[in-house]
Amino acid sequence: MDNLSPLLQAMKVFFEIGQTLSYDFRRKQLLTLKKALQHFEEEIYTALYTDLKKSKEECWVTENGFVMVELNNALRNLEKWMQPETVSTNLLNFPSFSKIINEPLGVVLIIAPWNYPLQLLFTPLIGAIAAGNCVVLKPSEFAPATSAVMKKIIQQCFSDEYILFVEGDGATVVPAMLQQFTFHHIFYTGSTAVGKIIYQLAAEKLVPVTLELGGKSPCIVESDANINIAAKRIAITKFSNCGQMCVAPDYVLVHESKKEELITALIKHIRNFFGEDASQCENYGKMINANHFDRVINYLKEGTIVYGGDFINQQLYIQPTIITNVSLNNNIMKDEIFGPILPIISFSTFEEAKHIIAQNSNPLAFYIFTSSNKKEKAYLQIPSGGVCVNNASWHLTNHALPFGGRGFSGTGQYHGKFSFDTFSHKKAVLKTPTWFDPGVKYPPFKGKLKLFKMLIK
Repeated sequence: MDNLSPLLQAMKVFFEIGQTLSYDFRRKQLLTLKKALQHFEEEIYTALYTDLKKSKEECWVTENGFVMVELNNALRNLEKWMQPETVSTNLLNFPSFSKIINEPLGVVLIIAPWNYPLQLLFTPLIGAIAAGNCVVLKPSEFAPATSAVMKKIIQQCFSDEYILFVEGDGATVVPAMLQQFTFHHIFYTGSTAVGKIIYQLAAEKLVPVTLELGGKSPCIVESDANINIAAKRIAITKFSNCGQMCVAPDYVLVHESKKEELITALIKHIRNFFGEDASQCENYGKMINANHFDRVINYLKEGTIVYGGDFINQQLYIQPTIITNVSLNNNIMKDEIFGPILPIISFSTFEEAKHIIAQNSNPLAFYIFTSSNKKEKAYLQIPSGGVCVNNASWHLTNHALPFGGRGFSGTGQYHGKFSFDTFSHKKAVLKTPTWFDPGVKYPPFKGKLKLFKMLIK
């Protein structure tokens, strides 16, 4: 689509005539999307296997099943979310009535990455629909099979003036759209580097943004942790989707007294999960493309490989790998790895661990394995987007919890009602009766200071 301006203007008109405002309309659109996801379930599985070698089971947990949970939650709660919220009124405004109305933003843009191409496009879409917006969807061009299925779903379910599916090179298409049209909100999921560019483009027109970025999510394994459980939960999260997950444990900081025990347990569980040859395992994925494959392979040179390290170029396969003796100055400890390589670093004190984490502050996620409430409390004071204690990544599956980063890992939150709130404006409404109109509110004010101090405090 070379010139999107007419289509975007048509969306603006569609929104302004109020088509998206009613509860019945929003609910109908959510039900339509749900029916389509059920109808195209097998095509979704095939597409995600083609793009990322995901099994049906992994797809259900992390992609279409995840989206279905969000949809069902929105359908159950939509009417409640849309209701005005009555709030208290202060003495100064007595006897007024105060409430907050959830108002749709308008025409919003959602930009998704390739690692969870369905989930990370459709989950914010659910919030945008529920909040009453028109939506432009920009999928990643690096997951073409999944993009094709999503395009089919959207174009069969919705008109272009309501939900518009825009394909193409993101580096070209997105700036062109932002030049042609002023969106009411931009929701971007992806790398911090690209997030900065989106932020700058949006700032030129004062367009608000939600940035769901990444970073180096640390994992602490304390001396009192259950090592077997810690290793099992770290391994399944780190090597899911071949490590291409924004909340994967990027590196492990393990107490020096437990380092060898943890490595042994990790190797045991990796073999249990994916077999001796993970390239033959139907539950183990592949890298998305050659560029990312080559980038991750380079990290293998930056430490001592204690398990794994094999790769097959033609299959975009990298074996689940554990690496030690890495330097904090190397790229592997500066970049978000986004692949199946897990650095293990030992520490001896809380302050030492805290110092290492501070090298990449405000991570999107932080994982703490300990049986000590005191240690847990201390680690929880380290800033991060979200935390799991004695678990890894599963906080994002609870739609009652907000998901999002802070600082370089993002701004804004979503999932569940937090998605609805992200795509809504909280409009303050104060309604004041006319039967009571005290003169104290009007000039002259001389001599009223004492009364004002009583009322305004």
